[in-house]
Amino acid sequence: MAPLITIERHIIDQQRKYPNATGAFSRLLYDIALSAKIIARESMRAGLVDILGSADTENVHGEKQQKLDIFADATMFHMNDHTGQLCVMASEEQDNIITIPDQFPCGKYVLVYDPLDGSSNIDVNIGMGTIFGIHRKITEGERGALEDCLQPGHDLVAAGYVIYGTSTMLVYSTGQGVHGFTLDPSLGEFLLSHENMRIPEKPLYYSANQGNQKYWTPGVRRYVDWLQGLDAPDHEPLQARYAGSLVSDFHRNLLRGGVYFYPGDLRNPNKPNGKLRLVYEAAPLAFLAEQAGGYASDGIGNILDIKPTSLHQRVPYFIGNRNLVEQAERFIQEYDPEWLARYKPMRVTVTGKRQTATMRVQAES
Repeated sequence: MAPLITIERHIIDQQRKYPNATGAFSRLLYDIALSAKIIARESMRAGLVDILGSADTENVHGEKQQKLDIFADATMFHMNDHTGQLCVMASEEQDNIITIPDQFPCGKYVLVYDPLDGSSNIDVNIGMGTIFGIHRKITEGERGALEDCLQPGHDLVAAGYVIYGTSTMLVYSTGQGVHGFTLDPSLGEFLLSHENMRIPEKPLYYSANQGNQKYWTPGVRRYVDWLQGLDAPDHEPLQARYAGSLVSDFHRNLLRGGVYFYPGDLRNPNKPNGKLRLVYEAAPLAFLAEQAGGYASDGIGNILDIKPTSLHQRVPYFIGNRNLVEQAERFIQEYDPEWLARYKPMRVTVTGKRQTATMRVQAES
């Protein structure tokens, strides 16, 4: 019988590879796993307690908050505010950075998170998830600052997500491959179920909200035709699968191969950046995709190269098999010159894993 490897054991085994490790990073990862267990418990009981449904409030983006949204956000905060591992946090549900209360010590790590991705699916019992990223503190002083949260994805030291579906899974990477753990409710433990996850070379699916297709740029619409085999008779068409939850769609394509995309559109020519948030969603999953042999792009280049300019900055997003994402870049480069002229993110030049001093700065319009 193969040994059962809990997430705690796996984290400790990884820590042993670094003799000078203090254990702070390992404790942070385990606290996130514990937060996921609490959120999973409440999501499973959503129809039995006063969690299901709208809270009659809106978050910073003007989106209707669900009761479970608020619970998940509070859980992530209260499980990590007092441990001494973090200097600052940032949540998709909060307008500004989340400071560590003065009565608690600060550490050297930064946690950014989307507490409940896909919460619009709660009332219809479709999967949702939590996304997180961890940076090292880069500012001076004990307490963290906004600058600590606005680091490019290449500077992440870890990232992951939890998917709350037919089973609860936590998938994470510290830059040493991608590993998945499934929650055994009878034990209350995450057990290693998917070691060294890799995106399959032969993709099966594409995932996109085609209800928005009439607003997409010409290059993206041609890309969809290509994915369906309409513009390339020799190209085997992919099947469409879309759950409306970034975590669910990414997780399926991680296991089965494919591409997820939420592009910029033409509804508001002054806001060409799409829907997804760079700090909390796009960069952490891009980090995982790269570790699993895939790639994530904003339609121009690597998502991990983008330097955030605000906590809630949005970006167009293409993520999955590298060849599929690069094909999207080619269509956009060829057919979308007007959109390219408007979309001008700040990017950081990276050589290997070492950031150079060169930064290409372009003012956002």
